[in-house]
Amino acid sequence: MREQIATTLGDAARAAREHLGLTQAEVAGLMELSPVVYNRLERGRMLPSVPTLVLLCETLRVSPAELLGFPRRAPPRKAVASEEDPPSLSQLLTLARKLDDTGRQALITVAKALLR
Repeated sequence: MREQIATTLGDAARAAREHLGLTQAEVAGLMELSPVVYNRLERGRMLPSVPTLVLLCETLRVSPAELLGFPRRAPPRKAVASEEDPPSLSQLLTLARKLDDTGRQALITVAKALLR
């Protein structure tokens, strides 16, 4: 498992470095690492310490999740009234989106009371 993580991290670091148009030596210099050590990281031959991982993320302008190969999360979907729903439901959703959290909580309380 360590090898797989190291390979994933190295591949992501290489892609991020290339995206920035930097050489391995330039990244190593920015991180104050030996070019040999950075090369080993990028080839998946070693895992960085947590402080080095943080510095790597800052230098390459990527998140730790990206370097570790976690999939990007899709933004949360907004509730949408379907075509079968009455127009009043769409109107209610539109109004609810304009409320602050306190107003939405009050709306939820009223809706629960109406369902009783």
